[in-house]
Amino acid sequence: MKTFAYTIKDELGIHARPAGLMVKAVKGFSSEITIAKNGKTASAKKLMALMGLGVKCGDEIQITVEGADEDQAAAAVQEFLAANL
Repeated sequence: MKTFAYTIKDELGIHARPAGLMVKAVKGFSSEITIAKNGKTASAKKLMALMGLGVKCGDEIQITVEGADEDQAAAAVQEFLAANL
């Protein structure tokens, strides 16, 4: 299991466009990818769940990746966050 934190830099937070792109980016991995904020969690593979977290600019999120391809999945998520959020 891999866990890391990331602070959102996008001024709009996690809104429809980046949430949709994230779902596409992680869909191919078999690992379970979970994003948590203030005790609420959501699968990174579910668009509405991601948007339901209400992540704003400056919020810190916790990402947990667990599964057979967790190393590759965690690297892909970190890369996506740095490029898009």
